[in-house]
Amino acid sequence: MADLPAFARGLCDDAAVFPPGLAPLPAAVAGHRRHRSAIYRDLVGPLVLSVPALAELEALLTADDGLQLALTAPHGPQQLAEGLRAATRMPVEVVAAEVAVPGDPATFFAELAGVTAPDVAVSVEVPRDERRDPVLRGCAADGHHAKFRTGGVRAELYPDEDELAGAVRAAVDEQVSFKATAGLHHAVRNTDPDTGFQQHGFVNLLLATRAALDGAEHEAVAGLLADREGPRLAAKLRALDAEQIAGVRRSFTSFGTCSIADPLTELAELDLIPAELANGRGGTA
Repeated sequence: MADLPAFARGLCDDAAVFPPGLAPLPAAVAGHRRHRSAIYRDLVGPLVLSVPALAELEALLTADDGLQLALTAPHGPQQLAEGLRAATRMPVEVVAAEVAVPGDPATFFAELAGVTAPDVAVSVEVPRDERRDPVLRGCAADGHHAKFRTGGVRAELYPDEDELAGAVRAAVDEQVSFKATAGLHHAVRNTDPDTGFQQHGFVNLLLATRAALDGAEHEAVAGLLADREGPRLAAKLRALDAEQIAGVRRSFTSFGTCSIADPLTELAELDLIPAELANGRGGTA
């Protein structure tokens, strides 16, 4: 069996139920089980579900399921606490959580400190306003990860290259690991032909993170996010050594995607993973 390169291991969280995929939960759970037994399974992280989806999930589980989940709590720490309590009654393992900041950072972190989440990697969604830096400082102080939104269903939900570069450099400066969600539909920076949205690429983000870790100036980080030349970006990623890759992945931990097939296909097209991994979507190891 072909090996998955280190930069891609656990890179893609399975967010099949979220836009634009919007898979029904039964289909998403069945699909996740297929992904986790497939030849490319090391690419795939947990199934991402919102806390309210747990009520429907319970009927889809078997007694010894062991499904790994990342729970999202868009309404804040109290919703996360409710989800964690509900999950303890199910044959699932919550390995990660994503929680939004509804109000001021000080109140948020005080509430989050009261949520018991042992062995759960908590990512705090970083607001795209003046709260960004206080939230990142709070994450650093309390040992949490960050979560950056990189797109959505409207054009204004996509941060431009300058904004995302600033966020990445701020997270690196605070030594806060981060995940990305929404909008990373392709490996390379692109314009969506259907919507006209300017979409970030996850290969761009990997390289931009490496540049930030190496102390690059803002313009250089933004330039990597703006680059649309796939072969050039792929060559830069292949040129990174094992230590550099490990550093990147400690900082940029994963991104949520509603399609596991698309990243596989595009990584193979860029010759960044063996073609047999993408061709073996339905196969098992």
